[in-house]
Parts: sequence; structure tokens; C-alpha cells
Amino acid sequence: MLPRCHYTVPLPDTAPLQLGGRTLVMGIVNVTPDSFSDGGLCLDPDRAADHAQEMEAAGADLLDIGGESTRPGAVALSVEEELARIVPVLDRLAGRVRVPVSVDTYKAEVARIALDHGAAIVNDVSGLLYDPALAAVAAERGAALVLMHNRGRSRDMYQEAAYGDVGVEVAGELGDRIDAAVEAGVARSGIIIDPGLGFAKRAEHTYAALAALGRLALLDRPLLVGPSRKSFLGGDGDGGPDDREWGTAAAVTAAVLDGAHIVRVHGVREMVQVVRVADRIRAHGAVPESVPAG
Repeated sequence: MLPRCHYTVPLPDTAPLQLGGRTLVMGIVNVTPDSFSDGGLCLDPDRAADHAQEMEAAGADLLDIGGESTRPGAVALSVEEELARIVPVLDRLAGRVRVPVSVDTYKAEVARIALDHGAAIVNDVSGLLYDPALAAVAAERGAALVLMHNRGRSRDMYQEAAYGDVGVEVAGELGDRIDAAVEAGVARSGIIIDPGLGFAKRAEHTYAALAALGRLALLDRPLLVGPSRKSFLGGDGDGGPDDREWGTAAAVTAAVLDGAHIVRVHGVREMVQVVRVADRIRAHGAVPESVPAG
């Protein structure tokens, strides 16, 4: 069990995130017809806003609103299409939720407008690789920025899934993404990192990345981990995303015990319980520097 550093992440127009005590739970609100887990569930803005409020009531500390699916093979949306999906939801949430809202986008213009409509965090699945101008938007607006490890576009990312040492390479590439963000003007204190489970990683790579979370502590930034219902959790006879909640619980527990500050999930009510138990284990245990023989 690894120690977890404490961080204060500034947010625009609201109190900063205090990370490092209890693990925070980020609820996923997909405003899409084609997301791998719940595509179409929240395509209607009113339903999406109601779902977000239900997540907050169930214990979500953060909400992540996304308008474009990033599942493998997904086709990119235009800025206009993405905004048409997420802005009505952001407007409906204004004054109705107390927790910070994140926008799941890699497009600078989408991020800019989402921040105008109440978002405080930008969650970029490309780590600034798809649209480097997004860094300037985050810097200008003082938004927190999640940099996720990734390689290639959604339509062909598995072509980039070749690793010698997954933990070393993910940490090194995320370090480069942090440097790029800081060079573009983003405050280092506002950066959160994500190992990108399932992105440009086959199942064996994803398990290796999850097992190597401790290496990311060397980057000295808070850690967000999103294993929820992803295909690497499936096995023989896997019935699909909805049947992966037990696997999600195991991966969330592992992430918390290895130092995650935030976990990003679909099933908020269930995963809040998982996180509370994992946090209690963390509070009562630590790996000794050496174990006596015998």
C-alpha cells in the first residue's frame, strides 16, 4: 500500500479540490448515443441533468459531462455537434448541483464554451495531443486540467499498443504531457494525471498500468483512475459493460490502495461504498520497508 500525497487543485469560481484525504468519486454522464457503457441513456438534456443530480445525491464528489464517445473505433464529432449535446446539460445543472463539473473533451473551443457554461475542470483523453490549443484555454481560465495517457486516435489506438515496460512508458509519456501543459501556461498545481486504462492498451497492458500506479507518484501530481466497466474487466462469457460492475469494484479498490485520488465511475452509489471501505483499509495499513524473514 503506497502513501498518498496531499494536493490543493485550484478551480475557477469555486473552492479548490482538496485531494489526498478520502478518495473522491467522479460520476460519468455520457450525453451520447454510442458510448460503450450507457450510450443513449442520457442523450436527452433533461434526463442527463436528472441523472447528474442523482449521482450527486448518491455521493459523487465530481461530475464529468461528455458529448463524444471515445470508445475504440468511435468517429470524431464536430465542435458544433459536441456543444449541442453538452451545453444544454451544463445550463440545466447551473445552480442545481454543488459539486464541481468537469467537461470530457479534447477540443479547445468546446472547452472554452463549456467553461463559460459552468464547467471548472477539463478532462482531456488525449493529454493535449489532439488539440494543443486546449492548454491555453485551461491556462487562461484557470481551469483544472486532467491529462490522460493515450496514443493515437480512438479509431486506431490499438495500433499504438506496443510496450516494453508499460509502467515506465506511461509515466514517461505523462511526464512529457505535464511539461507541455506547463510550457503552455497551465499552472502545475492545476494538473491531474490519468493512466488511461484501456486507451491504446490491450487488456494485459491495462492490468500492467493499473499495477504500476505507484510509479506515477513520482510525477508529483494527483491521480485520477477510470476503470469503470471497461472491456479489460471482461472474461469468458462476458455479457457486456453492465456485467462488469464487480470487476470495476476490484479495479477501483486496487486503484485506491495504490494511491488514486479520484476514481471515475458509472455506478456511483455502488462505488462510493467500495471507496469508503478501501479508504478505511488505507487508513489502517501501510507496507513496511522490510518484512522480517521467517
